[in-house]
Amino acid sequence: MNYFQLPLEEWTNNFVDNWLLPVMGGFFDSVSEVIGSFVEGVTNLLLFIPAEVLAILLILLSWKLAGKGVALFTFIGCIYLGAVNLWPDAMQTIAVVLVATLLSVVIGVPLGIMSAKSKVANEILRPVLDFMQTLPSFVYLIPAILLFGLGGVPAVVATFVFATPPAVRMTNLGIKQVPKDVIEASQAFGSTSWQLLFKVQLPMAVPTIMAGVNQTIMLALSMAVIASMIGAPGLGSTVLSGISNVNVGLGLTGGLGIVVLAIILDRITQGLGQKV
Repeated sequence: MNYFQLPLEEWTNNFVDNWLLPVMGGFFDSVSEVIGSFVEGVTNLLLFIPAEVLAILLILLSWKLAGKGVALFTFIGCIYLGAVNLWPDAMQTIAVVLVATLLSVVIGVPLGIMSAKSKVANEILRPVLDFMQTLPSFVYLIPAILLFGLGGVPAVVATFVFATPPAVRMTNLGIKQVPKDVIEASQAFGSTSWQLLFKVQLPMAVPTIMAGVNQTIMLALSMAVIASMIGAPGLGSTVLSGISNVNVGLGLTGGLGIVVLAIILDRITQGLGQKV
């Protein structure tokens, strides 16, 4: 029995080959240059700072924001990364995560504010965010490679798309959770909509927004190994090399490095959210 077949594959390839790349190729090249320069600059800065100095700064930051226990773990984690010669790879991973997280926050927080303020925007963004969160991680790599080639740039783009939804959702939730009586009191004192947003709603929503930033960072780190398949530098490439060569020791070494970074960044951002 012959069934109707939807030529989605053919339509998609024709769209990409005949319009997207010829028309928008220059734009994507420009975006790639900007993101690539940003990632390279952050990576060079992290590698320029002596490992001992950066480790001390991380330990002090952990102590200030998360307590002595986290500071001790950060100390042990930094010693581990240096002892297994993974410090440069760890800095490359942090650079990709920082740039992707920054993009996610810069774009995600305003979208979260928009969705909290506008019912129409919320109805439009909700299915988009659902789609972004349910799409398998590997699928993000296809358009990233197509539009940005191989290397750190497509890794940042794929990570950004994968990690942005929590920033949008938690910002939306934080603003909506502001008590109505506080909003009514502010309006009674003559606050404009902008004053209400920046002086009342956003300050009270900061802990929730920081929880979203924390989730964004964790999702960005979870993409480290997957993004290494498209040339992303860092600890993910170490794990991928261990998998490719069936080198259990190498894979474990790189995997523990990712775990160390994840715990340190998680505790620091949690502490920052509680301090704000």
